[in-house]
Amino acid sequence: MPSYDRSRVRVGIVHLGVGGFHRSHQAMYLDRLMEQGEALDWGICGVGVLPVDRRMAEVMAAQDCLWTLVVRHPDGTEDARVIGSLVEYLFAPDDPDAVVERMADPATRVVSLTVTEGGYNASAVTGEFDGSNPGVVNDLQPGAALRTSFGLVVEALARRRDRGEPPFTVVSCDNIPGNGRLARASFGAFARLRDAELGEWVEQEVPFPDSMVDRITPVTTDADRAGLAERFGVEDRWPVVCEPWTQWVQEDTFACGRPPLEDAGVQLVEDVAPYELMKLRLLNAGHQVLAQTGRLAGLTYVHEACADPAFRDLLRGYLDEEATPTLRPVPGIDLDGYKDGLLERFGSPAIADTLDRIAAEASDRIPQFVLPVLRANLASGGEIRRAVLVLAAWARSLEGTDDDGRPLEVVDSRRDRLVAAAGAADPLAPVADRELFGDLVDDPRFTAAFLAARTSLRERGIRATLADAG
Repeated sequence: MPSYDRSRVRVGIVHLGVGGFHRSHQAMYLDRLMEQGEALDWGICGVGVLPVDRRMAEVMAAQDCLWTLVVRHPDGTEDARVIGSLVEYLFAPDDPDAVVERMADPATRVVSLTVTEGGYNASAVTGEFDGSNPGVVNDLQPGAALRTSFGLVVEALARRRDRGEPPFTVVSCDNIPGNGRLARASFGAFARLRDAELGEWVEQEVPFPDSMVDRITPVTTDADRAGLAERFGVEDRWPVVCEPWTQWVQEDTFACGRPPLEDAGVQLVEDVAPYELMKLRLLNAGHQVLAQTGRLAGLTYVHEACADPAFRDLLRGYLDEEATPTLRPVPGIDLDGYKDGLLERFGSPAIADTLDRIAAEASDRIPQFVLPVLRANLASGGEIRRAVLVLAAWARSLEGTDDDGRPLEVVDSRRDRLVAAAGAADPLAPVADRELFGDLVDDPRFTAAFLAARTSLRERGIRATLADAG
């Protein structure tokens, strides 16, 4: 249990999107500080924005906002600790004004976000904010019950401005290139739609620093709950399981101060971009390489795919020959060592992360993780065949079965239109969606490689295709 007195912890951070990753990562770093006797005025108020967050609200209420963090090591050993840095949880659909007032409170100096790659309501190609989104349209109506993160955060900022209080800092912790810049663009665009002067103030006065965050955190299962009770005697309705590795690189730009994050192992830097590109183009894209192809072979877990020589070679070839040439030098990082470490992390059977989890919402993830590498290599004349194979495997999986005819579930907010494209007569239809892929379909080198890969996958399957690829 926490050794510090939680009754002394005061809210200084409001976090939107309390899922497994936040609870294994940012909340853990704050808990680490509090265990050192620091940052007791930087407690976290978690916020559930979506109706599906009701279950988390119920668990947090039942457990006094406590949960168990289980760290699973590759040798099968486990460490468990109870995290106490989150001291309040608000469910926005029940009382959006309570959430707004918590953020408007001068004691709140940071609002952080893990709202997923698709949570910024912006085109993956143009970056343009979608003002026609039904939630956005609702939140722009005077007096509306606010339903989106944009409506809640911008209303809180407006109240602070009107009351003469300085703005809080907005910290995105999502896996997106330039996540701070994207957050500024999205929240600023919403504010401009509401009021042009407010939008200008948000874009100019509110800090939106970039961050890079990393810790593999699979979905909690019933077996995880049972194992925790059996091994540690702890009954927890929603524990979190994660790997030992953790990293947080944060741009050091804050409006009203920050916790002493460096004392908890956070890297405070002026420029996050090199670290961010490294992680997105190696780890996150590497996950897509294994997930989109491995599912076609009937594999279930990331570590199974990583242990299979064909898929491990595919991944290492992608990392070395396609992703690495697109990266900038990363201060203090040996890229070869980092890639070796990724294969070790992906290969750990203790984590039991599923390919289905990694493959979900691919229409948000592939444009963010894989396409920048593909585009860079198309522009430079570099190697593209593995990235193209990932796209072809994704298109093949949209057909709903693996190579042996077993069903593959398509979990994606754009499911209906993606599945329709996969079934179209034109084999290029899945990558002809310009909202997701821009003008990629106009590149003859890409289309030739994609058509060849898709035909091979359909006619011969993933393993034969990999064997030919060498």
